[in-house]
Amino acid sequence: MNRTLTDRLILALVVVAAFVWMMPMLWVLTLSLKPNEELVRSTNGIIPWPRTLEHFATLLRVSLTPRWLLNSVVVAVGMTVATLLLSSLAGYAFARIDFPGRRAVFLLVMAGLMVPEQAILVPLHAMFADWELHNTYFSLIAPRLAGPMGVFLMTQFFKAVPRELEEAAELDNAGRFKVFWSVMLPLSRPALTTLGIFTFLFAWNDFLWPVVTATQPEMYTLSVGLGSLQGNFAMSEGLGFLMASAVFASAPMLILYVVFQRYIVQGIAITGGK
Repeated sequence: MNRTLTDRLILALVVVAAFVWMMPMLWVLTLSLKPNEELVRSTNGIIPWPRTLEHFATLLRVSLTPRWLLNSVVVAVGMTVATLLLSSLAGYAFARIDFPGRRAVFLLVMAGLMVPEQAILVPLHAMFADWELHNTYFSLIAPRLAGPMGVFLMTQFFKAVPRELEEAAELDNAGRFKVFWSVMLPLSRPALTTLGIFTFLFAWNDFLWPVVTATQPEMYTLSVGLGSLQGNFAMSEGLGFLMASAVFASAPMLILYVVFQRYIVQGIAITGGK
């Protein structure tokens, strides 16, 4: 009986905490659906009345938002696919291939975790400027592919796979790449899914490097583009427009989380356990 009461109390606390955490998002959604005339009088309440979609229509009509959305999709998908490929190959090499200097190279890769992003921002900018690659998809994607965390995650996962599986494949005359592609890669699906979700989320929300390398409005990502709108004419459009832009930028991530929440929880468990 006491156990049941305790479980109910914990469930009630979790529900209350979840509602409190969701309140800011509900408030933002409410403001995005209210006419500016109503927002001038009051910003209270979470049930918008009267309601309007004019702020979202304005967002799509008077800006390059559709192009920025396309840019974000291209960058996020491209970065995710490339990161999965490179991290899985590097992780397998560090976990299974005994090459000279393996430990030193692995420590050098992990040392990248200690370097703050701001420390390499100026050299990166100068390098891409010398190559005349700013305002391209390559410049938006390439610098983010050097991800030590992805290599670490895949290395730890491959180390946990029993060697007997590889040996069985080698007895069937499977080469190194065949073993990796047909045996190890399918087994690493949970780790790859986790890494892919985290990489996509990071790429979608990334702001610092895109705002440096993308100087032409046509190459802005969604986060940079909506940020520029807030400075350019958000004051004339009102608070509702600002909230509509926030909803527009965050909606894809909320949908992604709802669809893949099981894998995100597994990913936290994997990274924490390793």
